[in-house]
Amino acid sequence: MSAGPSSTPPAQESSTRPTVVVVSGLSGAGKSQALHALEDLGFFCVDNLPTLLAPQAVALCERGQMTRLALGIDVRVRAFLGEVANVLQLLEAGGQRDLHVLFLDASDETLLHRFSETRRPHPLSTAAGGSEGALAVLDGVRVERERLAPLRARATRVIDTTNTSVHDLRRLLVAHFGPASGGAPRMVTRVVSFGFKFGSPVDADVVLDVRFLDNPYFVPGLRVMSGLDPPVADYVLAAPDTREFLSRTAALLEYVLPRYEREGKSYLTIAIGCTGGRHRSVAIAEELARQLSGSVGAQIGVVHRDLERGQIVAPRERMQGAGSGDYDRSSVLELKGVTAPPPAMAVGGRESSLPAPAAAQSNPGDKS
Repeated sequence: MSAGPSSTPPAQESSTRPTVVVVSGLSGAGKSQALHALEDLGFFCVDNLPTLLAPQAVALCERGQMTRLALGIDVRVRAFLGEVANVLQLLEAGGQRDLHVLFLDASDETLLHRFSETRRPHPLSTAAGGSEGALAVLDGVRVERERLAPLRARATRVIDTTNTSVHDLRRLLVAHFGPASGGAPRMVTRVVSFGFKFGSPVDADVVLDVRFLDNPYFVPGLRVMSGLDPPVADYVLAAPDTREFLSRTAALLEYVLPRYEREGKSYLTIAIGCTGGRHRSVAIAEELARQLSGSVGAQIGVVHRDLERGQIVAPRERMQGAGSGDYDRSSVLELKGVTAPPPAMAVGGRESSLPAPAAAQSNPGDKS
């Protein structure tokens, strides 16, 4: 991997200026992958843009409040490459824009191997006048190097991808243009509380189980509350096991969050689960998000997925609502013995109700 005339990260003070990245290089060296990585970092990307149209395209994008742009320019623009010096000067606009020229290169052997794997023809294989097969690809690479030489000479960074994987290339671009450079948006981090009996969140990256903590559900007066209520939060957070859990978990997340962000991850979901998703997980999610917001210097979102699903309602109110279908059927799981009225059956042309089963006649407040 080699660097061009300047391989330093973008200056912090340039973050207030529009940023334009011109991505070019040899076919097969990774230009498309580079544009995908920049798009994930918040850049508006335009590929295969004729060079003479680049200044107008950038001006139109800035008029639409798009200040982070990436332009893919390669040998397919052909005759326009002769104007590259003037075009780059127009793009920089006398220092009003932060301009970066990224050039991707690789050895001839590597490029030949990549074209052989993908079975795609080289863009210039026909123009090179070679025959079919390896000679055509190598001739195309030679012509391409000649045509792109002026653009390579103006590059602010040259990346040799001969021994670089797609993931390594992405890491390089994240380090150069990502949040550490002061311009890219930070990774979106959420803490989601949930109940295991309703299933784990499908988009969770990290899942933590807090069912080992004392359950406020079994404390008189706290059952009908949630983890957002101070009495429940105080009960959960005051426990020694909770304090130890929060200390260890916060230390782990403070360590891994910046590294997830450095890897180029755009979203991170931390799921905290208890039985019903109403008491313990809610209180811990709120406290963990508060601690992480202060320690990692980023805003942490909090979502309580099952807070209302496990809401406790008096049994009589449930039975009254059962006839109209107003009550939440999933909350029947919270209280054993509370069921919908038995179905009516026709007996001798008349409707008759079956006697309630023994389970329904038991004490509705009995919780094993």
